Formats: sequence, C-alpha cells, structure tokens
Amino acid sequence: MTIITPVLQSFFTQRLMTQQRASAHTTASYRDTFKLLLSYAHQRTGKLPGQLDFADLDATLISSFLTHLETSRGNSITTRNTRLAAIHSLFSYAALHVPEHAALIAQVAAPATTTWHGRRDHALLTVATQTGLRVSELTSLTIADAHLSTGPHVYCHGKGRKERCTPLTATTVAVLASWLTERGGQDADPLFCTRRGSPLGRDAIERLLAKHVATAARTCPSLQAKTVSPHTLRHSAAMALLHSGVDVTVIALWLGHESPASTRVYLHADMAIKERALARTTPPDTQPGRYNAPDSLLAFLNSL
Repeated sequence: MTIITPVLQSFFTQRLMTQQRASAHTTASYRDTFKLLLSYAHQRTGKLPGQLDFADLDATLISSFLTHLETSRGNSITTRNTRLAAIHSLFSYAALHVPEHAALIAQVAAPATTTWHGRRDHALLTVATQTGLRVSELTSLTIADAHLSTGPHVYCHGKGRKERCTPLTATTVAVLASWLTERGGQDADPLFCTRRGSPLGRDAIERLLAKHVATAARTCPSLQAKTVSPHTLRHSAAMALLHSGVDVTVIALWLGHESPASTRVYLHADMAIKERALARTTPPDTQPGRYNAPDSLLAFLNSL
C-alpha cells in the first residue's frame, strides 16, 4: 500500500465526514473528483490507483488533468475549478501527514486558478519552471514570442543579446493557450502583464512568487525555512532536464549559458539522486513478475 491510499481514506473519513461534517453532496463531489483524477493518473503512469504515490500526482499531471477536464470531457470553468478546489483541499490535508512531499504539494496547492491573477501567475510559473528562462527573459516575452502550433516554443532575447528558442511541453502549451485566450491583446503586447496590460517587472515577479510560496508555507511548514527565488525555478528546470538524461552541454544551450562549465554544478547534485535511485533498485535475488490485486482504493471511493 503506497502513501496516497491511507491519506486519501483518512481525508474522507476524518477530515470531511468527522471534522467538517460535509454534506452527502460535497462528499460525492469530492469522491467523483478523485475517481476521475486517479483514473487519469492510471492512464498517464500505468499504475493502478492503489499503487500511486504523491510523487505521481505532481503539478504537471494535475495541470494536464485540469486541461483534460475542459478539452476532453467538456467541463465548464466552474466545474474545473470545483475539481481543483477538492484537489487543493486534499493536498493541504496531506501536507500535514506526509511532510516529505511538502515541496511537491506546494507546487500543486498554489497558485489557485480561480482568479484572473491566479491564472496569469499559474501560466507564468509553468513557463518559468519548464523553460528555465531568466526573469529578464520572462518579462520581455511578447504574445508573438509564444509559438503554440507545430514545434511549440518560446522565442527570447537572452543575456548578451543572444537569441534562442526553447521548446514547450504539451502541458505548458495547454496552459499558455488557455491563458492567451483569456489574455487577448496584440502580437507586440507583453505575454505576462498587469490587469491594465502593462508588462510585469522583476520586482512584480519576485513579489508574486513570494506570495504564492507564503500561501503554500501555511500548510507546508518546511517551506518557511527555504528561500525560493525566480532562480530556484531556473534551477528546477535544469535539474528536470538532467534527471531525464539530457547531456550537460545541451542543458547549457537550453539555459543560455556562455559555457557548459556554468552547468557543471548540476552534475554534483545529480550524484546524490543517482545514489538514492541505486538504493531503491530491486535486489538481484527477487522473484520476477507482478501480482495484480484488485484495486482497494477505487473500491473505497465507490463505497462512499
């Protein structure tokens, strides 16, 4: 049994039913949300719901799930936000019970996408984390710089007046497409702007990031001792590429470094990750094969 099963069961029996005395309608709505989410996660990861861990339900998967609700299931914005509220509630509860997943939970729990500013911040942070763009590069992006059709990418003027294109994942494309539909504007307008349409500055991005980190820290106390800056997002993008097996010289090009030597620092961090992965490998004398038992987590949700 992985960690998500007891936490989700406790969330329903203790948090919703006992502490909050949620109505049958609310309980059913939450139940349906997590049945949909677990089924979607199964399709994406190949794991049965009872085999899923919180590491499987990261911000990328949740964002993709929300897009799936709108595009594939035809859900309205209101329904999507209701599903998102249920997910936020679970993750806020989980942060108190599985502190080892605090960083991952924080990414899912903030920012909320129920407001215009929240949706803008979500799009901005999604792009920043996936592309690893510098703050100066983010603030200079225009609508025309976001190419979302064939070969999706963002085009930017980097440090030292160097120009480069950074590919976008399907999840980032979906988030940006939704944001651009709401944002409107002309090609020369800033991609990420204030409510009045003016470009965001470095200070504004630092403030919005600090705000969302502070929000997440209320339910993830470990974040209170961490310094999360825009450069942290750039570092996260580099580590994600390194974990995927991308060569350090390619990462240097991706980040717009003058030399691969600037990227060597990530190799040292990756050694610890490789050692932890080695410690979790299956011993050589383990019996091969997998036992496929009935999924108890879906059975629990169906019983609510």
